[in-house]
Amino acid sequence: MDLILTYLTALGLGGVGAGMVLEALGVPCFPGGIIIILAGFLCSQGRMEFQTVLVVAFVAYTVGSIAAYIIGKNFGEPFFKRYGRYLGVGFQELVDAQNIPARSAGAFILLGRFVPGVGNLTPYVAGLVQLQLGWFLFYNSFYAVIWSSIYLYVGMFFGNRWPAIIAFIQPRLVGIAILGGLLVLAFLVIRDRRQLKVR
Repeated sequence: MDLILTYLTALGLGGVGAGMVLEALGVPCFPGGIIIILAGFLCSQGRMEFQTVLVVAFVAYTVGSIAAYIIGKNFGEPFFKRYGRYLGVGFQELVDAQNIPARSAGAFILLGRFVPGVGNLTPYVAGLVQLQLGWFLFYNSFYAVIWSSIYLYVGMFFGNRWPAIIAFIQPRLVGIAILGGLLVLAFLVIRDRRQLKVR
């Protein structure tokens, strides 16, 4: 997190923009949410302006989403067969996604973006099912404004209370790490058991 904060401080709005393009493209494990939260943290310190960050995040997210839409629409299955693994998109997921009717794609874009593991598929799916670009931009823009605003406000909220948060977390850091490790372990065990049942 300190590394991302240093990155944002050095690159400013350009760092926010680049991060949002990559986030919209669905790059796996990319900390787009953290970038926006930390941008909100910098806003709370007066080092960035909320409205400017929101506009940059919105424009950059839209650019990345349109690029993903175009890839899905014009390159489709061949692209994902070859490069899907780099985006965390399995070919079977893509096949399933193509069964989504065009009339349901709007809801999929709007709601799917909030679901981990599904969000990175949504602009590609919109292109694959040939959703009109105007409707795609409408749904995607609605999501982008909501998502960016919420994360910026979260960063500003915690930014103003950062010293108190650090004082609370630091003595409990080991316990939090152990709990997090146990949750990850439990998730892996449950997932493996489900895969065995399917087989």
